[in-house]
Amino acid sequence: MAAKSFRCRLITPVAQVLDEQVTSAVLPAWDGLMGFLPDRAPIVAKLGLGELSLRFADSSKGKGGSRSFLVEDGFAQMVNNKLTILAARAIPTESLTSTEAQAELKEAEARRPDPSKNAKVEADRIKADKARARLKVQLAQKSGGKGI
Repeated sequence: MAAKSFRCRLITPVAQVLDEQVTSAVLPAWDGLMGFLPDRAPIVAKLGLGELSLRFADSSKGKGGSRSFLVEDGFAQMVNNKLTILAARAIPTESLTSTEAQAELKEAEARRPDPSKNAKVEADRIKADKARARLKVQLAQKSGGKGI
């Protein structure tokens, strides 16, 4: 018997990144990880920063597998076995390299708030950049860090 699946779409302001059948998804909601399986009750969630993990169903194209993305900000909606994720940013983890991620982290850690701008807004932006860079380093190491 084939595993049940549901449609998952990942969309950014730039492009539709993914539209596939998956058997499960785990995404970073603003307040923690949230899992999705087929026939889940309808829900809308606010995204945070983190790793979106997807498991794919077997198909005529071959055996399923898994894939992950760094996603940030946006919303997810599950209704009628369709998960739609609208993210401000989505980066396939296999495209991350340890070298680039480490350089981005080093640059973010060296930044200081610009005194001519709103100090709180600048500090929050730097904090978010550091968190994103740290996550990129972590995901690059997890995926092998070679990039594509």
